[in-house]
Formats: sequence, structure tokens, C-alpha cells
Amino acid sequence: MSETYYVPCAEAESEFTEKRSRFIGRVARVESEAEARAYIERIKKQHYDARHNCWCYIIHEGGVVRYGDDGEPQGTAGQPMLNVFQREGVENVVCVVTRYFGGVLLGAGGLTRAYSKSAKDALDAAGKARMTLWTKLRVGVPYPLFERLTRLVDAHGGVTEGSDYGTDVSVTLRLPQGNTEAFNAALTELSNGGISPEMLGTAFLPGNREE
Repeated sequence: MSETYYVPCAEAESEFTEKRSRFIGRVARVESEAEARAYIERIKKQHYDARHNCWCYIIHEGGVVRYGDDGEPQGTAGQPMLNVFQREGVENVVCVVTRYFGGVLLGAGGLTRAYSKSAKDALDAAGKARMTLWTKLRVGVPYPLFERLTRLVDAHGGVTEGSDYGTDVSVTLRLPQGNTEAFNAALTELSNGGISPEMLGTAFLPGNREE
């Protein structure tokens, strides 16, 4: 497992038909193996009438990697799905591909391509974000500087999490840790040294969606 990795931005699904077989792919972000297993069981119950509900998941903590073919020929479903996420560097992810059999055999190669496509299409729909160390800050600014502050946050790759409006505007934000020093310097310049951010701590969190 890499220390630099991606996670899905959101739960998402995709669907296509190949030789009358219907493939429904679903991807979600999970934080534990128990959460991944629960997600798989939920999809299996939802599609109890499908011929196959093949699955895979990768959990960053502990380097957990699992997959299942659910009755498809060995190596044609779960492993190809897993390979999609490994190539993309995506972890803390669960994927289930449901197949409603259409009566036409696809062969090993056709199955491998179909399950890979379904997983990749669902991941593309979900999007992915890089996990990085962020610094959380609180900054109080006069109203005339509020919009300039938000532009400063954007320019340094940050995210504004919330604002409280009182005598001044109290803005809670987070920045990639490597950008914090440059942001603080820019904030000092913006306010002529009149504003100092309050440090609230650090956390390992996903960044913005990357294509």
C-alpha cells in the first residue's frame, strides 16, 4: 500500500449491456473491512435475483485486499475489478458489479473486459481525490476583506468549510499542509500584518476531485 493514495469522491454507479447481459457497477468509499462487507451484503440483497454479484475492496489501514467471483469462472470478475483500483491507486474503496445474465456466454476474455469496464465506469462516475495531510485554521477578517480571503484560500489549494458572521467574519478553512506557510505569508501581506490565523490542528483528508 502506498502512503500517497486516492479515495472515491462519492458513491456512484454505472450500467451497460454486453450481449444481452446487464452489468451494473457500484463504487463507494469505506473506512473498514466491516463497512465494505456490509455494503456488499446490501447490494446482494438489493439484487437477489441477479445471476452474479461480484465484488472487491481495498482498505488502506492494514493493507486489506479482497475479492470474490460469486460463481463466475475464477479470475474473470473480482480480480479484474480489483486491478482497476490498483492501477488507479485508489484505496478505502468497495466495488460490486451485478450481472443479469442475458443468455449469451461471453467467454473468459469477454467477462474480464466486461467486469473491468463496469468497475472503471463506476469509478469514473464517482471521481477520485488524493488523500493528503491538511491543516485546519480559523481566520477572523473584516467584511471588506472576506471575498479576498476566499480567493486567497482557493489560490493556495484550500477549502472553506464554514463562516460565522458577527462583528467580523470568522472563517474556518483547511489547507494542504505544504501550502500553509505560503498562505500565512499572503494573509500577512493582505492584512498588513493585522490578521493571524488560529491553528486548529491537522488531519489526513481527501482533497478536491481529480479527473
